[in-house]
Amino acid sequence: MTRPGGIWQNWARTEKGRPQLVEYPHTVEAVRRSVRSAASRGRPVKAVGAGHSFSGIAVAPGTLLDLTDLSGLVDVDRDRGRVRLLAGTRLHRIPGLLAPHGLAMPNLGDIDRQSIAGAVSTGTHGTGLRFGGIATQVVGATLVTADGDLLSVDEDHEPELLPAISLGLGALGILVDVTLQCVPAFGLHAQERPEDLDAVVDDLDARAQDADHFEFYWFPHTDLALTKTNTRLTADTPLAPLSPLSRLVDEHLIGNAVHQLVCSTGRTAPALVPGINRLTTRVWGDREFSDLSHRVFATSRGVRFREMEYAVPLDRLASAFRAVRTLIETNGWRVEFPIEVRVAAGDDRWLSTAHGRDSGYLAVHRYWRADHREYFAGVEEIMLAHQGRPHWGKMHTLDADALRGRYPRFDEFLALRERLDPERLCRNPYLDRVLGS
Repeated sequence: MTRPGGIWQNWARTEKGRPQLVEYPHTVEAVRRSVRSAASRGRPVKAVGAGHSFSGIAVAPGTLLDLTDLSGLVDVDRDRGRVRLLAGTRLHRIPGLLAPHGLAMPNLGDIDRQSIAGAVSTGTHGTGLRFGGIATQVVGATLVTADGDLLSVDEDHEPELLPAISLGLGALGILVDVTLQCVPAFGLHAQERPEDLDAVVDDLDARAQDADHFEFYWFPHTDLALTKTNTRLTADTPLAPLSPLSRLVDEHLIGNAVHQLVCSTGRTAPALVPGINRLTTRVWGDREFSDLSHRVFATSRGVRFREMEYAVPLDRLASAFRAVRTLIETNGWRVEFPIEVRVAAGDDRWLSTAHGRDSGYLAVHRYWRADHREYFAGVEEIMLAHQGRPHWGKMHTLDADALRGRYPRFDEFLALRERLDPERLCRNPYLDRVLGS
């Protein structure tokens, strides 16, 4: 199905574009036809999943391939715990597809609205020093290359390319399916509580090392960290999930409705933000429960926001956080959204923000109607001074020259791009900036 291009915009309303054509392929062959058609017209082509990236990585100036209908489970290898999923499958649908087979994804981020292809291609990650980002779960992938051919990569077929293709920014072709290495289904014991901020930051390395999954949120203008410590449980461990009423109150009433009111109030009356943030930390994030892994990892996010996130070497994380805290205080900014701090294991994906090093992540946010520019610019300067690498799907200002020195295999990735897409069919302004034209 096709239609003329209208205005496309992402979830955060940070990016928009007017594609010349929008197509909705529901099979791999339909994707191949679309790519060949675009190539014959010299028209760039870009796949879009859920549009949940904050950067311009999904903007399609030529043909936009909406992969919503290219969704579902292709096959399951029960013996090896592997599943093959079509590229447009949304993360929040995957637990239901895996449940009949007793499987789960090893780790997830705190938002599950993305497509699986979008999540791996942009370097989406969760938290936990024994776990990499979602792209590290990819053990096989199928790509439609710029000439419309299929390239299948796995442990038996060009395995040396997997670390590039599994986190390819959409620059190497159109990802149409991925094979994930799953684990037996498991539960999580969640302990969420406010703690003294200085004590948490001072002990950050140990907290991250000791827990299966550790993260914290900090509302600026407060002295408390809202910590989240998740411990993995075997599938036969009895669970004590939140009641429907508790989940409704915590995630929808306080986490969304009240926070929406806070953001709107902070935009019109910034002087109220510090007091509101202090109140928020006392009513939000103090609970203990256990549930299936995906119900603990991901939460509902109804308030629209803008986000920038950088990865730094783990041993620089505490220092980077303290510098950002000082930056906010020194400038007298009134920041209504929390800062999120997470960790991840180093990996071998060529363009992974955790490539070759255990990493700490610091994410800053602003309400989507607030002016983020000065705040984000100041934070970015600190992150760069701490050897930071920006999340590909979130807002940043770096270009290819600035990024090359931060990724040891950057030029190898560009060489593979030259091999697979010499005419730059899979390009857009964002990729021209971060990879060069």
